[in-house]
Amino acid sequence: QVHLQESGPGLIGPSQTLTLTCTVSGGSVTANYFYWNWIRQSPGKGLEWLGAITYVGSTFYNPSLKSRTSVSRDTSRNQFTLQMSSVTPGDTAVYYCARQDSSGYQYDTWGQGTQVTVSS
Repeated sequence: QVHLQESGPGLIGPSQTLTLTCTVSGGSVTANYFYWNWIRQSPGKGLEWLGAITYVGSTFYNPSLKSRTSVSRDTSRNQFTLQMSSVTPGDTAVYYCARQDSSGYQYDTWGQGTQVTVSS
């Protein structure tokens, strides 16, 4: 059974760089043919897709956030990571990692989510 778990700081100051890690168990970040995504949810904005890394390491980003968003992976640790620079209070949200099946592009597995609050 595939399990995803987010980890990172719950509170971060404005202008800092947010780093979140998703640890995958019961599956591999290199397994054909899955994409590994970061998605966030806030009361004002709803669900917002941030970016993804594929099973071969290709990355894709939300164009509105691409300039300050980076997704990477550590295959030896079976983890993938979100980095978002220059955060503002508008980045306050619950951040999720999620697996996506490229066969039908459905999100078949989600982490529980982690609250990130940007505040000084």
